[in-house]
Amino acid sequence: MNGNGEPMNVPPFPSEYRASGLLLHVTSLPSPFGIGDLGSSAYSWVDRLHDARQGWWQSLPFGPTGYGNSPYQPMSSFAGNALLISPESLIEDGLLAEKDCESNFSSDFVDYDAVIPFKARLLQIAWKHFKSGNRTEMRAEFDEFQNKHEHWLNDYALFRALKAKYDGAYYLDWPEEVVQRRPEALANARRELGDEIEQACFAQFLLFRQGDQLKKYAHSKGVKLIGDLPFFVSPDSSDVWANPELFLLDEHHRPRFVAGVPPDYFSAQGQLWGNPVYNWDALRASGYRWSIDRVRALLAHVDAIRLDHFRGFAAAWHVPAGAPTAQTGQWVQGPGADFFQAVSGELGGLPFIAEDLGIITPDVRSLRDQFQLPGTRVLQFAFDGHSDNPYLPHNFVSNTVVYTGTHDNAPTREWYEELPDYQRQNLWNYLNRAPGAGPDAAPALMDLAWSSKAALAVAPLQDVLNLGAESRMNVPGRPGGNWSWRCREDLLSHSTFEWLRKSTETSKRSGVSAVTQVGNESMPLAASRS
Repeated sequence: MNGNGEPMNVPPFPSEYRASGLLLHVTSLPSPFGIGDLGSSAYSWVDRLHDARQGWWQSLPFGPTGYGNSPYQPMSSFAGNALLISPESLIEDGLLAEKDCESNFSSDFVDYDAVIPFKARLLQIAWKHFKSGNRTEMRAEFDEFQNKHEHWLNDYALFRALKAKYDGAYYLDWPEEVVQRRPEALANARRELGDEIEQACFAQFLLFRQGDQLKKYAHSKGVKLIGDLPFFVSPDSSDVWANPELFLLDEHHRPRFVAGVPPDYFSAQGQLWGNPVYNWDALRASGYRWSIDRVRALLAHVDAIRLDHFRGFAAAWHVPAGAPTAQTGQWVQGPGADFFQAVSGELGGLPFIAEDLGIITPDVRSLRDQFQLPGTRVLQFAFDGHSDNPYLPHNFVSNTVVYTGTHDNAPTREWYEELPDYQRQNLWNYLNRAPGAGPDAAPALMDLAWSSKAALAVAPLQDVLNLGAESRMNVPGRPGGNWSWRCREDLLSHSTFEWLRKSTETSKRSGVSAVTQVGNESMPLAASRS
């Protein structure tokens, strides 16, 4: 069952299944309000996917962002990012007036320093109107929402109210009695910050309400949604503050170890992420209740989940807190099959796509295959000249999701321009084509992905539009300047999506029709095995 109590009809993919989709974070959608949201542009995007015969829309994590505006450092595993609330929808709800929403933002990027206070002001106005009696019929819905989500909502709303009180400071810098969650201190805070707490709850109510409406519309168009679940949580999050026993912390609640990865394709010194690492013994003792709850929470919004950093379930790289780089870490065993058996027992299946990139050892592959989870293949990693490269299409199995690139990669046009000459030649040799130029690379990789045996082929919108370095979403290891790219409305031409439709039909990725069929006939689910 999914987060709504409905039967799941998600991966693993049957051998005959072929579909395709696009990767685009909600924040990158066109919008007059400085950032993409769940309003009319999201509905128009679903229409474009439908018309181009795409069966899937993949987004990045939806959580409320903190430092660096990274969706992979959310302040909660359960809450959504209130920046995604549509002002247009609030106007329709009678909670805002058009004059409240007047703005003059760039259409090319998200200026978070301007957007965050703008959206906060709109939510304050909406909250004021709601409290004064506008849309009284929503009160019962709001009360029901608070009751349904109280297991995480109360702590999250208090966390956000406290964070505002202490001027955005890292929660470990708050007063000790609040950090340690002493009952009297929390009771005092709830009394003092009652209105701020309820407003934070109201923002989540609005966001979930809009998300539910968009999901229903996508399904009516035969489009399924892929969400993204970060493996780790942010150190400055309500997750850690409210559940310190689930992480390896010292007596002051500071991480004893932090997460990262050793040197790899993206970084010669490895990546030092700084997230606290899990106390898997405590999680196992609870039947993984918190972990399962965060999966269920995301499934309320999506149909399948990309498990970020899948290898962490086999083993994760633990770096001593305070180390200058990730090079001094060590691999520590994760929960393995025990976790997936527990999830499958609770949910009735495993609606996951395994992001199995990076240093993948036999235990990671074994765990993925034991539960028949679709693996991930990225074509940009394929052309080193070795015929056994797992990212070359002739080495795929059908239960695979192939990407031209991901949010962590350069757009394919930029990637090609920076590629060594020998790898460029390897690409064209593999395609049995004469060497092309930079603008030829993205269509070439899309053709290769769509024609492969992978059950699902996905491309970032940047590759569909053949954009370059200016459209890159993230540079791993770079602390700032990420997550801000937006797509202008004028780039979404009919001819581009007509090309995508024809390519999808030619490659027999039946797109919308396949997904509609899947919606009527449940796909097989991974069985629990020992």
